[in-house]
Amino acid sequence: MDNRLRHLSGLRYFEAAARQQSYSKAAEELYVSQAAVSQKIRQLEESLGCKLFTRQGRNMILTSQGTSLFSAVSRGFEHILSGLNTIQAEPLEGMLTVNTTPSFAARWLMPRLWKFTMSHPNIPIRVYATAESPEMKYGNIDIAIRQGYDTDLGNNLTKALLYEEAVYPICSPELAESVQLTRPEQLLDCWLIHGVDTHSFTWEKWFQIAGVTMPKNNVQWMEVSTFDMGLNAVIAGHGACLGTLSLAGDFIERGLLVKPFDIGMTPGVRFTLFYSQTSPRIARAQAFIDWLHNEVRHFQT
Repeated sequence: MDNRLRHLSGLRYFEAAARQQSYSKAAEELYVSQAAVSQKIRQLEESLGCKLFTRQGRNMILTSQGTSLFSAVSRGFEHILSGLNTIQAEPLEGMLTVNTTPSFAARWLMPRLWKFTMSHPNIPIRVYATAESPEMKYGNIDIAIRQGYDTDLGNNLTKALLYEEAVYPICSPELAESVQLTRPEQLLDCWLIHGVDTHSFTWEKWFQIAGVTMPKNNVQWMEVSTFDMGLNAVIAGHGACLGTLSLAGDFIERGLLVKPFDIGMTPGVRFTLFYSQTSPRIARAQAFIDWLHNEVRHFQT
């Protein structure tokens, strides 16, 4: 066996530092000190006789030799993980960990999750709701449901559309009545609620579709971090927000919100599934994915 394989532990440190572009972030991931990461990589560089990183501000940037090594090491670790998953396949029963956005978790997933539990009582679901995309490759997430049209969680993951739909203005019935909303331009006189993570659909784009010129410096804004925060503000009568029927339809049915204009913006919202086909928990992941698609079909009919 090649004697250089004694550096396998050092290559693990190198891979983490190269992916994170940071010794300190690699140390956090590996649960060691930054000094330990630095020492391991220095030993690896001395053994290989070349520099693998150069410092650029706070980031550690790969050299040409480091880039070549990182590509090969990443592929090698992928093969190792795939082999481990193959021989450690878990049964259908057991914990499944799902990551999604706070708004999707609160407004779509959690109200429906009891149905999955009823049909699969031996597959408990652990839900992590985060605004940031998860680390699928080295984390404990089995399935991610993320919003956006250009979301990418890394290589070697299966990416499948869950659903997409148009976006509409939504407000309280009290606001619609007080303003006597009959024309889209009247919304310019209302507070416009906007989410910081909704860059794919904006009020400016919706007004363009509605044929209204939106003055950039004479609009009342409120920015919120999640869609459900915006809904709460709108239900209280504080302006209007852009939303979808899948996330706000129940409030409309209960009379808490109204959709004053049937002018939908497309593209609007897209939710995408990410998971690994080589995961040892693929059997239970597939059961959950099948249930998700069935729920979407039921909602859309």
